[in-house]
Amino acid sequence: MTVGNAGKRRPLPSLSQLRAFAAVAEHLHFRDAAAAIGMSQPALSGAVSALEDSLGVTLVERTTRRVLLSPAGERLAVRTRAVLAEVGALLEEAEAVRAPFTGVLRLGVIPTVAPYLLPTVLRLVHDRYPALDLQVHEEQTASLLDGLAAGRLDLLLLAVPLGVPGVTEIPLFDEDFVLVTPLDHPLGGRAGIPREALKELNLLLLDEGHCLRDQALEICREAGRADAPVTTTAAGLSTLVQLVAGGLGCTLLPRTALKVETSRSNQLLTGSFAHPAPSRRIALAIRTGAARAAEYRQLAAALRSALRVLPVRVVDDDPYGRTPGAA
Repeated sequence: MTVGNAGKRRPLPSLSQLRAFAAVAEHLHFRDAAAAIGMSQPALSGAVSALEDSLGVTLVERTTRRVLLSPAGERLAVRTRAVLAEVGALLEEAEAVRAPFTGVLRLGVIPTVAPYLLPTVLRLVHDRYPALDLQVHEEQTASLLDGLAAGRLDLLLLAVPLGVPGVTEIPLFDEDFVLVTPLDHPLGGRAGIPREALKELNLLLLDEGHCLRDQALEICREAGRADAPVTTTAAGLSTLVQLVAGGLGCTLLPRTALKVETSRSNQLLTGSFAHPAPSRRIALAIRTGAARAAEYRQLAAALRSALRVLPVRVVDDDPYGRTPGAA
């Protein structure tokens, strides 16, 4: 119990109340907030009201059309998220102490990695860590980083470098990009393609928000192409490759995606770039100081061994979390 300024004793906030308020602060909608944390809407509304009574302040301004945070709510939402994050860290550390590679592990993966690496990841977890409850979430990079910071996700599998404070990268491998063209394209099937050839190509890219799009644009800039070469975009690599097969242009694919994506059409050719080929680095990312950091590094080492059968160059880990130079 706590005592307010007027001497009135108020109960301490409960974790359930804090989670309810944090959800409302994030969604600004009672129904969406209730669905997000698996609570009924009346229970969520009651929990927020009880928290307001406990704190002695109004946190939420309720109208018939929308929900707004009060000035006090805006301030206390930040502290509420921090408290919940610390409680999550406490539970995570206790779980790590009890037994490694047990319990829930929430893995976030970007769409340009998930279809090509998940079979290897899932097989490894099934065979080596049977007590681990792996839960997979496929999202774009920005959403994954938000989930990691908020404690919604534990571990990310994505392209780096990220350059995000509070996030430690554990490198896994580098892989080259290859050029995918229609059958009648002059660069189709060629080896040793110079990067400068990208200056003249009608290049098809993924939609905004995909890190692979940003990487492809950066490769074009390094090749000396100042303009954005985008004429047509797609939401996923499968659609992108089918657009190439239809003769709309060319695209860049990471080597791990090549077998899966080009096997669906006989109207495609692939070309490789001259050394050093444009490439990307794939890594695990964790919260800096995560209680299960040692466990995640063991998982990364096991993954490197399992991934050697793929067309990649495995990268050694740096125990201090720095991003090493390209392999």
